[in-house]
Amino acid sequence: MSTAMDTFLLPKYDLLDPEVMENPYPTYAKLRKFGPLCRGGAGRWVVTRYAEVSELLGDRRLRHRLPAQFHQISFGEGAASEFSYRMLIHRDPPEHTRLRGLMNAAFHPSAVRRMSDHIGNLIDDLLEPVREREYFDVVADLAFPLPVLLVCELIGIPAEDRNEVGVKAIELCKVFSPLVPFRDRDLANATVAWLREYVGRLLDQRRRCPSNDLLSQMLQAAALDSEKSSDEEIVDNTLFLFLASFETSIGFIGTGCVALMDFPDQLARLRSDPSLMPSAVEEFMRYDSPFQSVGRIVMERMEIGGRIIKKDRLLMLLIGSANHDETEFREPERLDIGRNPNHHLAFGGGVHYCLGAALARLEALTAFSRLVDRFSVWEPNGKPVRRPSALFRSYASIPMRVKVA
Repeated sequence: MSTAMDTFLLPKYDLLDPEVMENPYPTYAKLRKFGPLCRGGAGRWVVTRYAEVSELLGDRRLRHRLPAQFHQISFGEGAASEFSYRMLIHRDPPEHTRLRGLMNAAFHPSAVRRMSDHIGNLIDDLLEPVREREYFDVVADLAFPLPVLLVCELIGIPAEDRNEVGVKAIELCKVFSPLVPFRDRDLANATVAWLREYVGRLLDQRRRCPSNDLLSQMLQAAALDSEKSSDEEIVDNTLFLFLASFETSIGFIGTGCVALMDFPDQLARLRSDPSLMPSAVEEFMRYDSPFQSVGRIVMERMEIGGRIIKKDRLLMLLIGSANHDETEFREPERLDIGRNPNHHLAFGGGVHYCLGAALARLEALTAFSRLVDRFSVWEPNGKPVRRPSALFRSYASIPMRVKVA
C-alpha cells in the first residue's frame, strides 16, 4: 500500500561524493530530516535513522548474500570479486553459521581475555621509541602495526613473513570499497591473488603439521563438520579477518585520538577519572564508527518509513548516521566519554554482530589506557590526513606531539 509520502521525491545519498567521504555527518543530519529513508541509486535505498537501522540489522526478511553480479560491478572480473563474494559478511545461515563456527573459538571473550597481557606488551614495545622522541604518527607507529602483529600471530604467520604480508593486507584495505575505481582493480586482483596463494601454502603446512593457531583450529573445526568447508572458503575468510581487523583497529584508534585532541575537555576528564575508559572506548566507536554502512537485500516486499520497498532491492543501512541520530543520542556531534546509555551500532547487529568485537574492545581499552597513562600532553604535530573511503572511516596519518607524564 502506498502513502502520501510517495508523492514527493526523497533526497539522494551519494556515497562517492568527496565531501561525504571527508565528513559524512552533516549530510547524514540533512538526510535524517526527511525521514528514515532516502534514495541511493537504481534499485537501492538508504536507511538513515537509528530506530530503523537497529531493527533492520536483525530483520530476517533481509539477506546478506549479494548477487555475484553486484560484486562484479563493484570489483570487476577477477580474484577480488570472488573473494568479496565468499566473505563471511556476505553469507546467510546456514552457510554463515558454518563459517563463523570455524573462527568462534579464537574470538570467544574468554580466549580474548587471555590475550590481555600480551596486547599490553605489544603496545608497550610500539610506544617505547615514542617516549624518547616525544612525537609519533598514531597510524604508522601504533594503529597499523598493532593489528598486523595480532592478526598475524592469531593466524599463525611466521615472524619473518609478517612485514610482507602486512603490506599486502593493507594494500587490500586501501582499494576495498563498495565500488573500486577502475584504476585500482588490477591492484586489488593482484593483491588478493598473492594473499590467497600465501595463505593457501600456509594452510597446506598446517594440514601436515598442526599448530596452536587459527588456521589449525579452522582445519580441525572443518574436519568435524558434516558439511565440510572448502579450502577456498577457509583461505578467503582468513583474508577477511585481515580486512576486518585492520579497518576496525586503524579506525577506532585513529579516530579516538583525533576526537580527544578535538575535545581536550574530554581528555582532561579521562585523565581525572580513568574509570571512564570503558565508556570512552564505546563513545569513540559511536562518534566516528570505523564501518559506516552495511548492505542487505530485501527478500520480500516490506514497508519502511511509509514507503513500499520491493523484493530484491538493495538496502544500505547507514550505521554512521544511526550513531548520530538526535532521537537516540543527546548532542550526538559532541564527544561525551561518559555517555550513558550508549547503544551504538558500530559492531552491527543480529547474526552478523561483529565476530571480533571483544578483541576490538580489548585493543582499544589497552591502547588508550597506555596512551593516557604515559603521556601528559597530546597535541597535533601537523594536520591529520583522512583515507578517502566510501565505507570506512580512518586516517592515513595522524602526527601527534606528546610529553611523557
